[in-house]
Amino acid sequence: MRRLPLLLLALLALGACDTGGGSSSPTDTTPATAAPQPTGAVCQNLTRDAVNQLTTPPAMSIDVTKAYTAKLNTSKGVVTILLNPKVAPVTVNNFVCLAQQHYYDGLTFHRVVPGFVVQGGDPLGNGTGGPNYKLPNETNSTPWKAGSLGMASSSAGVSGSQFFIVLADGPSAASLATSGVYNQFGSVTGGADVVQKLQVGDKINSIDITAQ
Repeated sequence: MRRLPLLLLALLALGACDTGGGSSSPTDTTPATAAPQPTGAVCQNLTRDAVNQLTTPPAMSIDVTKAYTAKLNTSKGVVTILLNPKVAPVTVNNFVCLAQQHYYDGLTFHRVVPGFVVQGGDPLGNGTGGPNYKLPNETNSTPWKAGSLGMASSSAGVSGSQFFIVLADGPSAASLATSGVYNQFGSVTGGADVVQKLQVGDKINSIDITAQ
């Protein structure tokens, strides 16, 4: 049987589950296609199990005019990410909510595709877990490159908790713009060397969110 090209296999892996650093911040400020604003549960006192039972994304609680920074405290070091609510407001709101409710604490990076992406945020740790809801399509024209932060996608649509960070510039990264629906919602601004060191099984100890 003829083997599939390596790039195609990697893309299939990204799309098969609720599924990409650099040091530049997001450069595109064009708002994403208007999406219905979630009116689900308020982001307060939500356990991981409670989040997983939600059928719609958490209600909007962020101020899209502010700049949000996520500090990922991992077992390999700290990664700082500038979130971009201007192009993906619902996705950023979701990530901020989950981080503030400690959803990601103790979870692992369950997939690493060398030269392409490192992926984490699955409560089951095997690429199949996450909330019952799906985020809306907030694809935007921000270029995919080393350090880009995106949301994983399943056959049912954009996922709810799993995220990935692109490891390198090149055709693999660029292909994310056309190979499926992956909401890009931030970019690594510090700790790019830590991203490159991450391996399967490394932990997300916590994610701290700040707003300016």
